[in-house]
Amino acid sequence: MTPAPSTRADALRRFAETALSATGLSIAPASADASFRSYWRVTAPDRSFVVMDAPPDKENLEPWLDIGARLHRAGLHTPDVHAVDREQGFVLMEDLGNRLYLGELGDATVDTLYADALDALHRMQTAVDTAGLPAFGEGFVTTELEIMPEWFLKRHLGYETGCDDWDVIELAFRTLLTAVHEQPQTFMHRDYHSRNLMVVDGAAPHGALAQPGIVDFQGAMIGPIAYDLASLLRDCYIAWDSERVGGWVDAYRERLRHAHLIDSHVDAARFRRWFDLSGLQRHIKVLGLFCRLNYRDGKAHYLADLPLVWHYVITVAEHYAEIAPLAELLKRALGDRDIAAARAA
Repeated sequence: MTPAPSTRADALRRFAETALSATGLSIAPASADASFRSYWRVTAPDRSFVVMDAPPDKENLEPWLDIGARLHRAGLHTPDVHAVDREQGFVLMEDLGNRLYLGELGDATVDTLYADALDALHRMQTAVDTAGLPAFGEGFVTTELEIMPEWFLKRHLGYETGCDDWDVIELAFRTLLTAVHEQPQTFMHRDYHSRNLMVVDGAAPHGALAQPGIVDFQGAMIGPIAYDLASLLRDCYIAWDSERVGGWVDAYRERLRHAHLIDSHVDAARFRRWFDLSGLQRHIKVLGLFCRLNYRDGKAHYLADLPLVWHYVITVAEHYAEIAPLAELLKRALGDRDIAAARAA
């Protein structure tokens, strides 16, 4: 992680020392994400905290504070907020530790960890206040999808799309838009996966779910009911065999039916289509997003995750006749290139 400029680091230290009424604190990088935010672990004599650094000219704190409060009120484990400096863009919060789901998941642990994550997802979809949240509407979905032709096809592969290609792309995108909007719309974390879920030590407050700790929720919207499920079970950073994923999907569909979030007409095949195409919309976006993070933002490590995202896109697209031509276009564009290798400017 690139250290914060000295003036920013000094401001962060002053904020932490004032909030904790302490000096001589140990401050070290905790993590960073795909945005301009960074996180710093502050160690006091009796416990540790995390400071989120969200530069006000690049990041807006209000969505993070708002969504975190909504999740907290619904009994989900988000970081407790101890102090906020909106003007400077700092938040002092509970330290959830460093046990990301990604490092904890394995054949022996996945069923237990995903059971917790699916319990939390169910509570999000049934108990979180969605009043005033933005909708995952056509304009937003289309903007996300268009990241792929610009940054994956054109910038990463050097592929120039012709008129026939655009016909294929637009038909696929229209199919995905229809699948997104025909679903029941619920609270949607929008980035619900193994790098944003944590195994947290210690008990939760009465009535709250102890596990998992949930982070990076500031982009939440009202969106399709299968989206977060696909984000979790077809994670861009870790994969499970299709039979296992299918079992989790079917079991979660039953939970949604019993909660009256979907009706009896939504059979297994229809729900699986929602799951597949919601995930495909996400993964097409991510093909472009990971490339943009490399070429625009200098975050080269995301290219290493392209092969798994590619696998999801091609496997799902080939399964649906309306979208299969897009899979052929993408395979033709990639050719025999190494998808994870950066292309020179």
